[in-house]
Amino acid sequence: MTQVESRRRRQPLWTRGRIALQLLPLLLLVGITVLDLETGEWFRIVSWIVLVPGTAAAVCGAWTTAGYAVLSLLAYAAVDRVWPSEHRAGLPDFLLVALGGALATLASIARVRRERQMLHMRDIADTTRRTVLRRLPPDFGGLEHAGVYLAADVDARVGGDYYDIQPGPHGTRVLVGDVQGKGLGAVETAAALLGTFRESAYHEADLAVVAERLETRMTRHRMHRIALGADDGDRFSTAVLLGFPDDAPETVELINFGHEPPLAVGPDGVRELPAGDGLPLGLGDLTGSRPPLHRVRFGREETLLMVTDGVTEARNEAGEFYPLVPEVARAVAADPRRAEPHRLVRRVRDGVLAHTRGHLEDDTTAFAVRRAPEQPEQGRLRS
Repeated sequence: MTQVESRRRRQPLWTRGRIALQLLPLLLLVGITVLDLETGEWFRIVSWIVLVPGTAAAVCGAWTTAGYAVLSLLAYAAVDRVWPSEHRAGLPDFLLVALGGALATLASIARVRRERQMLHMRDIADTTRRTVLRRLPPDFGGLEHAGVYLAADVDARVGGDYYDIQPGPHGTRVLVGDVQGKGLGAVETAAALLGTFRESAYHEADLAVVAERLETRMTRHRMHRIALGADDGDRFSTAVLLGFPDDAPETVELINFGHEPPLAVGPDGVRELPAGDGLPLGLGDLTGSRPPLHRVRFGREETLLMVTDGVTEARNEAGEFYPLVPEVARAVAADPRRAEPHRLVRRVRDGVLAHTRGHLEDDTTAFAVRRAPEQPEQGRLRS
């Protein structure tokens, strides 16, 4: 996030994009004044000026609302004096306008404080996400990669979507997952799994051992949370674990913990890799078995696309799910360059937002990787 974007996020909502709306109370004031003067004594509406500060409280800042409240009082006094004494609204309505202005100013102060608090919470959520999802260098581990994350607009609550790349002596490993639930508990679980992944993916030669360590970590973390009194008894995480062996450039290893199947996107179209034939992380004890390890053909010209259920379960107004595979296939057929990781995740992001008209019910993540054409030394960082 740039400094300019950061400053904009910290500004109250009423300072961004509401200049035109701030003129609405003024137009209302002018309209009421003119109508009161142009109609006869049988239709005195000058007391309606109390609506002006009330309207300002909904779209303006506290000082602007207070200004409209004072202006309304002055306008009321000026207009009412134009009429003969027997037709004036008088002191009772003047007090009504004064009280309405005071209450409107207080309401505006409360609203602005609430909006600032919401922006602060969103900043905390963004910071938390950036802490868990570390920045990845370009062509990290010999992989081109791109990811997008869209938070569901639910009181700025963060979710448990996560992804990472870890190069090591035994090849490059990739992990994409989605922790059940929302809030800091889900983020904490994602952080625990990512920490275990980064260590075991570097040291362990067998991808199945990495998967076993993730299952163990999930169980230990859940038991720790329960001991602390947290309601995490049923928390689990779907995930897909990938391995790109150095000695098999045309192969990808895959273990799927109940996650959406990855899509191999390339010149020949879109094909699904093995689906989630195992239980999610944290539920392995129910069967005592672990998901199998698959070795799948993976061409250098192909890109692996992994999404969370925020993509596949995105619904439009008619209740229809987002057609991920047909949409991606159609886009790549029209322009093969859209199979590039950055273009691919942007296409998924734009497609989901268009399908839902921006109303996301769940956090939405898309992550795409493919082998880099060249593997410079800095791309094989052993971090």
